[in-house]
Amino acid sequence: MAYLGAAYLWVKAAHVIFVIFLMAGLFMMPRFFVYHQETAVGSDEDRKWIDREQRLLRIILNPSLVLVWFFGLMLMVEIGAWSFGWFHLKLLFVLGLSGYHGWIASYAKKLAKGQRTLSDRNLRLMNEIPGVAAAVIVIAVIVKPF
Repeated sequence: MAYLGAAYLWVKAAHVIFVIFLMAGLFMMPRFFVYHQETAVGSDEDRKWIDREQRLLRIILNPSLVLVWFFGLMLMVEIGAWSFGWFHLKLLFVLGLSGYHGWIASYAKKLAKGQRTLSDRNLRLMNEIPGVAAAVIVIAVIVKPF
């Protein structure tokens, strides 16, 4: 514990807390999309889903992503993670989840414009991505296979 000292465990706890918030939002949004796509474009229900999706992004997903990265980078520097193979795997999947977050934000904008470019089945499959990524990340961090 080079520079964080006694704050290390608090930073680690904050990182895990915001990862949980982020993952909850990443699981919720594609389900929102499935239900949203069932509504008529321009209807009251359509506007309600647009509002729900924007609030989920603004209140949970966006701040959580920023804080996960903030606390994660602090931890990375603290433990010298760059020198560990398991960290490279974790970072790869974290970058993937960050890209997934970007996709979620862009698809919410498409739905708000009335564009429904994916099927319900594809959205349900997209909903599996954060679960698979979380499993790989947890195994990399806890088991440290390399």
